[in-house]
Amino acid sequence: MSSPVTRPSPATRPAPAAVGEPVPPRRRTRILALPEARWAAAALVLFLAALPLYLAGAPAWAWGPLFALTYATGGWEPGWAGLQALREKTLDVDLLMVVAALGAAAIGQVLDGALLIVIFAVSGALEAVATARTADSVHGLLDLAPATATRIADDGTEEEVPTERLGVGDIVLVRPGERIGADGRVLEGASEVDQASITGEPLPVAKQEGDEVFAGTLNGTGALRVKVERDPGDSVIARIVALVREASETKAPTQLFIEKVEQRYSLGMVAATLALFAVPLLFGAALQPTLLRAMTFMIVASPCAVVLATMPPLLSAIANAGRHGVLVKSAVVMERLGQVDAVALDKTGTLTEGTPRVTDIRPLAASGLSEEELLRLAAAAEHPSEHPLARAIVDAARTRGLDVPPVEDFSSAPGSGVSATVAGRTVAVGSPARLLDDTAGHPARAVAADLEEECRTAVLVLLDGTPVGALGIADRLRAEAAATVAALGRLTGTAPLLVTGDNPRAAARLAGEVGIADVRAGLLPQDKVRAVRELEQAGRKVLVVGDGVNDAPALAAAHTGIAMGRAGSDLALETADAVVVRDELATVPAVVRLSRRARRLVVENLAIAAVFITGLVVWDLAGTLPLPLGVAGHEGSTVIVGLNGLRLLTDAAWRRARTEAADAPASHGAAADRTGGPRDRRRAPGGGQAR
Repeated sequence: MSSPVTRPSPATRPAPAAVGEPVPPRRRTRILALPEARWAAAALVLFLAALPLYLAGAPAWAWGPLFALTYATGGWEPGWAGLQALREKTLDVDLLMVVAALGAAAIGQVLDGALLIVIFAVSGALEAVATARTADSVHGLLDLAPATATRIADDGTEEEVPTERLGVGDIVLVRPGERIGADGRVLEGASEVDQASITGEPLPVAKQEGDEVFAGTLNGTGALRVKVERDPGDSVIARIVALVREASETKAPTQLFIEKVEQRYSLGMVAATLALFAVPLLFGAALQPTLLRAMTFMIVASPCAVVLATMPPLLSAIANAGRHGVLVKSAVVMERLGQVDAVALDKTGTLTEGTPRVTDIRPLAASGLSEEELLRLAAAAEHPSEHPLARAIVDAARTRGLDVPPVEDFSSAPGSGVSATVAGRTVAVGSPARLLDDTAGHPARAVAADLEEECRTAVLVLLDGTPVGALGIADRLRAEAAATVAALGRLTGTAPLLVTGDNPRAAARLAGEVGIADVRAGLLPQDKVRAVRELEQAGRKVLVVGDGVNDAPALAAAHTGIAMGRAGSDLALETADAVVVRDELATVPAVVRLSRRARRLVVENLAIAAVFITGLVVWDLAGTLPLPLGVAGHEGSTVIVGLNGLRLLTDAAWRRARTEAADAPASHGAAADRTGGPRDRRRAPGGGQAR
């Protein structure tokens, strides 16, 4: 069916949830809230009221008005839409169904025409309900955001305002158990926030001063004062909803091709119907059976099922992926994802978590310090700093439950490190090359060299000018990285390659851990684009997976680009074709597999539609196809095609896609056969991260 679907208006948002309450379930549209469903129900009731009177031989005045109302309630909306389409010189197949029903009534087949109208209306209602349920999975995200928030005025007074009235710079109070009304940063307070709806993290995350929070996430037991950093309409949730809505409004190339063919086919079908009616009459055939056969032909030959074959599978896949943290921006992208046969992966922020973490704590023997004491001194000195390495050290101390003492006389030297007074003693933390100067042969230099040999960033700790130990900091490999690389290799039949700006030694080590043979290290953004172009010139359809910052040019140049969202990076959302909002790398092969299932369902739907149309048309031309049976066959095929496409809307479809992606057999042309050993196309000097 091609009748337009009216989307339901948003429901009233629920009250703030209690502490520990799970994320609200997805809202389900009430069937009778849809106008298509109401008109179909009215037509069905009127038809059922008229049917026994007609079959019992009651006078026409008893059942005639009821059938007339059946025609009106079930056919006026698609008929009016078809007439409006004619004004745009477009032939809508829905209009042809209404004309066929009226034609049947004109030759005395009132019951058959009314049956056509009823089945046609019910079929359209089912399509509207299915489409609305697809939209519900997106609209449910909006229900997470509270309708109001407590804003704190400059004079300290509190006022409750609608969240849409919040602006950047406003201060809001989030009490225990409330949902956060806008994206922002904690100014005061500490609590645990359940942000599974945004990041997918299974456990609440500790939040304190300086931490970022997101609209719609659930506050725990502490009160927070949050400074709004994004307008409510630009929050992560709002952007997710906007992206999926945009996706639902796009059309895949297959759909555009079908719609282009549909117009020519519909015109040919009308011409064939007229010929099927006029030619037999010229040879003396009776009017009524000739017109009935022509009307039956127009019904069964209508391409409703063909028109519905493409979009339901793709839109269902988009909605399902969106619910599981992957935003696919359009039906075009969902279709293209299933075509990729080569994958290029970034390193930092993609195969790794993108956040430096302390991996080694090595106190010097002469210092007499334990690992905890060394880390505690370093964390105290680094606490006032905003450098990523400083935050890694402070986070490591918090993780171990260490008490970080206050400091005085803090100072920071870019590229060197920091120094501060801790309990009356001077602590310096920073680059070994800067802090050790020309002290050759010092044990600290050997420790730092060992850490750098292991691809760690070495950070030296000095106490009153004397080296007392070193910390090793590295970006941790994602737990699912190796499995994802293997799954992508099996799906595409080609081993993924690593494209990174990191130094060759670090890149080669990580590649060995995840099973990548083709390593291209030390690349600038334009070099990554060049690597993608090389693959495309070789006939590959390349999927690039990056973190959406320095990978943006490659994401834009690739056949398809997926960005690791990192809590909704603006650049990631704008540049990539799809965004992994929850930062879960394993969803990448899953969404590729889901796309391929959607493409298979499109082919299945087209085959189902072709079989039904061909069979019914042949039956009508070669024999005598009863009009009610033709109606049932035509509308039944439309319903089957629509429901078949909606199979991808379920959580089971996503779980199956993940399982199939993980267990998929290797494609022909094995990955190892197409790649040689590690290749470092560009070289960059080694070394750690400068301070």
